[in-house]
Amino acid sequence: MRRIPASAIGVTCATALALPLAPSAGAATAGPGQPTRAAPRAAVTAGSGTAGSTESLPLQPLDPDRASGAATFGLTPRSVRNFSLLGVVWDDPAAELQGRVQVRTRAARTGSWSDWRDVEARNADHAADPGTSDSGERASGRVRGATAPLWVGDSDGVEIRVLAESGSPGRTGTADENPESAESAESAENTALPLPSGMRLELVDPGEGTPSADGTAGGTGAQRKGTVARQRANPYIGPRPDVVTRADWGADESLRAEGFVYTDEVDAAFVHHTASGNDYTCEEAPSLIRGIYRYHTESMGWRDIGYNFLVDKCGKVYEGRAGGVAEPVLGAHTLGFNSDTMGVAVLGTYDSTEPSDSAVKGVARLTAWKLGLYGVDPNAKTYLTSGGGNLYAKGTKVRLNVISGHRDGFNTLCPGGKLYDQLGTTRSTAAGYQGR
Repeated sequence: MRRIPASAIGVTCATALALPLAPSAGAATAGPGQPTRAAPRAAVTAGSGTAGSTESLPLQPLDPDRASGAATFGLTPRSVRNFSLLGVVWDDPAAELQGRVQVRTRAARTGSWSDWRDVEARNADHAADPGTSDSGERASGRVRGATAPLWVGDSDGVEIRVLAESGSPGRTGTADENPESAESAESAENTALPLPSGMRLELVDPGEGTPSADGTAGGTGAQRKGTVARQRANPYIGPRPDVVTRADWGADESLRAEGFVYTDEVDAAFVHHTASGNDYTCEEAPSLIRGIYRYHTESMGWRDIGYNFLVDKCGKVYEGRAGGVAEPVLGAHTLGFNSDTMGVAVLGTYDSTEPSDSAVKGVARLTAWKLGLYGVDPNAKTYLTSGGGNLYAKGTKVRLNVISGHRDGFNTLCPGGKLYDQLGTTRSTAAGYQGR
C-alpha cells in the first residue's frame, strides 16, 4: 500500500446517493505524529459519456498598451475546439501574474461574442503548498502557477489579453528620503512588472459525463464499517446530506494521482468560492465541477481537485477530492491549513453577489454532518497549527472559528465579501442541525 507522510505535505477559494455516517474502521489509523495513510485507488468506473479534453495555447506578445506602454501578451480572436471553462497557467508555481487577465468568448450556439471579462489572476490564493515537494500536489514535479478558472459556457471562439501592472517589485524604503530617490520611485512606478514565463491559455471541455451504472454509495474510497460506533461516540451529528458522488458527476478517475492521502481528523472547515463566475445553471454544475477537476489536474498539475466538497447555487452538495466523503481526506484549499481541515467551495463568485439561501444552507448541512462525525461544534473555535506561507509563521498555533473563511488564514478576498458575511448564519444553522 502506498504511504504518504503528512509531515511531507505542507498544510498549502446527477443522482444524490446516501452516504456513510462515519470514517472507515477498516482503514489503518495513524497515531499522533505518525504518518498518515494512503489507500490504494478504488476500482471506480467514471460515468459513461463523451470524454472531456483540454486545448493549451501559448500566449504571444501583442502590441504594447498604448496608454501605459506596458507589455501585453495574449491571442487575437480565433476559432477553437468547443470548450466551457478557461484559465491561464505558467511555468513557475511560485510566480505571481502581476497584471490583468481579460477574455472574451464566442458562444457556440449563437455565434455572438461576449464582452471582455476579468479572470481572477492571483496565483497565491489557490496555489499548492510550498512544503509539498516530496508528496501531495508538488510530488509530480509538474505543478504550475495559474489563474482561477472561469466558466464561460459552450464556446468555440476566444480572444485574450494579459496586461502587465506598473510598479516596482520588492521596493523598500520611502520615496521622500531625497530628490533622487523620489525620482527613482516615480520611474519605478511607471515600469511594467514582468509577466511569468510560459503563459498558456487552457481551454477545457468538461465532456458529457453521465451517472455511473454501478454507483458508489459512500463516495470514492468510502466504506461503511464503524458507522454505528462513530454515531454512538458523537451524539451531535447533523443529518447526513445527500451528496452527489464523483461517479455521479462524471469524474474521470484516470486524471487523478494514485492513492488517497489522509490527515488525522477534521477539526475545522474553510469556506471558499471558486471565483469561476455565476453564469451557470444548477443543471450545469456537474459540468462546471468536471471542468474545475480537469483544470486542477491537467492544467495546474495537482493530484486531484483541491476542494473536499463543492456546493452549487441550488444548495446541492458534491463530493470533491477522492478518498471517502466521511474520511479526513487531505485537500489543497487553504495554504498552510490543509491538515485536519476540510475545504468547502461554493460554485461562483461572491465579491459583490449575494449567495443564495440554498447555498448557505447547503454548506450548513454539510458541515453539521461532517464536523459532527469528529465531535466538533460548528459554533466553537479551535486551534490550528500553521504550515507557513500564509498570514502566520510556520508552527504558529492559531485560534480560528471552526467554520472559517479562506481569508481568515490567508491574505485573500476569498470567499468573497458577500459569502463571508453569511458565515455567522452558517455556523448557527449548522449547530442547529446538530441539535445544539
